[in-house]
Amino acid sequence: MQIRSDSFEPRGAIPAEFAMGAPDGFGGNRNPHLAWDDAPDGTRSFALLCIDTDAPTDPSLAGKEGVDIPVAHPRGDFVHWAVVDIAPDVRAIAAGSASDGVSKGGKPAPSGPTGARQGLNDYTGWFAGDADMGGDWLGYDGPYPPPNDLRVHRYFFRVFALDVAALDVPEKFTAGDALRAMQGHVLAEAAVYGTYSLNPAAQG
Repeated sequence: MQIRSDSFEPRGAIPAEFAMGAPDGFGGNRNPHLAWDDAPDGTRSFALLCIDTDAPTDPSLAGKEGVDIPVAHPRGDFVHWAVVDIAPDVRAIAAGSASDGVSKGGKPAPSGPTGARQGLNDYTGWFAGDADMGGDWLGYDGPYPPPNDLRVHRYFFRVFALDVAALDVPEKFTAGDALRAMQGHVLAEAAVYGTYSLNPAAQG
């Protein structure tokens, strides 16, 4: 199975149009185009995840004045999108069809492939307790790496072909819930990543 995007080159820079953060404020926050093919026989649904694998593990450093987050700083995952129960005949998601602009507090009912369910992304925890931004951040919300981070972040879009039509996840599920539920049901997986940074001095 293979996955590609018309919105960015494999391992290339993701345009600010598809990011939540831009050098001058918010980006376009549109979901990028994605398409996949060569799904195996027996595929009954797809799941899709977008994960930044380069998120700093000490969130207190993000945006801290006078501090640069070094490339060698320990990293963890930050989830930007989790979708399950994508119909087996779907082979593409159009750019901007699931997210177009920033909704403060998160999108209450994100659009996307018919019948699919979209989970919470990690902005839910990031903005928890914020009077203006706090809420349930569902669906796609794009890259917004710390502007003081010296590492270029990688955003992995992973599609899974599954042998079940629906995953057993909670109503408000996370990427972790989806990964646990798909154990033993993955027929194939494909991934592509793009990069993003808000720091002109960042290194890959």
